Amino acid sequence: MLFLVTRPEPDGGKLKAQIESVGQEAFVEPLMEAELLPEAIEDLDGVTAIIATSRNALRALSQSAYLHDALAIPLFAVGRATAEEARHLGFERIAIGPGSVSGFAAAIAGTLDAADGLILHLAGDTLAGDLAGELQELGFRVLQSVVYRMKAAEALSEGTREAIGEGAIDGVVLMSPRTARIYAGLIKRHGLADAAAEIVHVCLSDAVARSLSALGDVPVEVADEPTLNAFLELIERVADRLDN
Repeated sequence: MLFLVTRPEPDGGKLKAQIESVGQEAFVEPLMEAELLPEAIEDLDGVTAIIATSRNALRALSQSAYLHDALAIPLFAVGRATAEEARHLGFERIAIGPGSVSGFAAAIAGTLDAADGLILHLAGDTLAGDLAGELQELGFRVLQSVVYRMKAAEALSEGTREAIGEGAIDGVVLMSPRTARIYAGLIKRHGLADAAAEIVHVCLSDAVARSLSALGDVPVEVADEPTLNAFLELIERVADRLDN
């Protein structure tokens, strides 16, 4: 089975290797590229906790002049993959969230006291939810700094267009609503909607699947939960079913 991985690098290459480790083939066509903005991280005076809702936020922090200071502050990572990136940077006090923004504010509030001080949210330019707003409603002071921007691909590569048009791709891997929307737009732009209707779209969550609505009724499979392990298990199930 051949899967098209749409994640930005370096995560796309890592996911490709993980898909291949479960016996499938994959290639990477990033539909977004991260532009890191480490200069957006300013003085950390008064910051008593840091929130990271993506690995790209931590990659921006890794290039910041304030990395050393940040490592002494407790970090709340949205999920296990972000927590792993934080450990790689040198964070020792890490709390792991539910894997998505939903429920993350409640998890943070269950650990921190709103009177403790300022929370710094290292964010991207496009947010999946209003985490800062939810925390502020709970009485927390939150500084939200945009430390990376995601730039959308303007076209699919010629090789990917040919592979989709010729029916060579069995599955498309989609892990964020924005990526799914970009994918759907490019498929329509390139006149590949009919070909895409024959491909299984493997989605991390229901929100990702809903973001394919512009393509109409395309085959969709959704992971049992928004985690990498559940996603890889889904890919294995899809591959087994299609092989049989």
